[in-house]
Amino acid sequence: MTQKHHSHESQGAPAARSDRGRRLARATLAATTVVGLGITGAGVAQAGQAGATTGAPTCAVSGLKASFGKGLAGGMNHQGVVIKLKNTSAHACLLRGYPGLGLEDSAHRTLPSTTHWGDTWYAKSPAKATLTLGTGQSVEAVMAWTHANTGTSDAVHAAYLEVTPPAATSHKTLKFPQWVDHGDLRVTALAYRIPVED
Repeated sequence: MTQKHHSHESQGAPAARSDRGRRLARATLAATTVVGLGITGAGVAQAGQAGATTGAPTCAVSGLKASFGKGLAGGMNHQGVVIKLKNTSAHACLLRGYPGLGLEDSAHRTLPSTTHWGDTWYAKSPAKATLTLGTGQSVEAVMAWTHANTGTSDAVHAAYLEVTPPAATSHKTLKFPQWVDHGDLRVTALAYRIPVED
């Protein structure tokens, strides 16, 4: 191929000029393409940086209101409730993952309990996702427990439920006068809405 290329160039000045012109045109086109790609890449990078700098902070506990939504009853001594977290701050914020749960007695003393993250009797847990809450917007999780025989030795009699938002070190407290077998609570990840079976 190299020999053929050289013999083509040696056919005369017009052919050589024509070949050099084509190579020059290709080089110019390639340079223009590289510059164009550079500009496009810079635009994408700037847009990405702008998105990163405008990211909302994690929701602060002080800017959230916890409440109970729909109560869920079922067979085999199962019971559940939808837990809601509402953004009451003046700006958007983010939540991701599972809420922490705990039980308290009537004097707000901590009771023995264990929280299991994942599917519950009433709902499949959605995948963990970063949720953006605008002012006044809510997300929810579905909590479930059992109460085989109220007052038995393996049941915990609660008066309040502690709800700790993801990534937080403090909690909200809700009235929760319930018997909970072994203090075992199950809860899904947070989502904007979770379909339930009751």
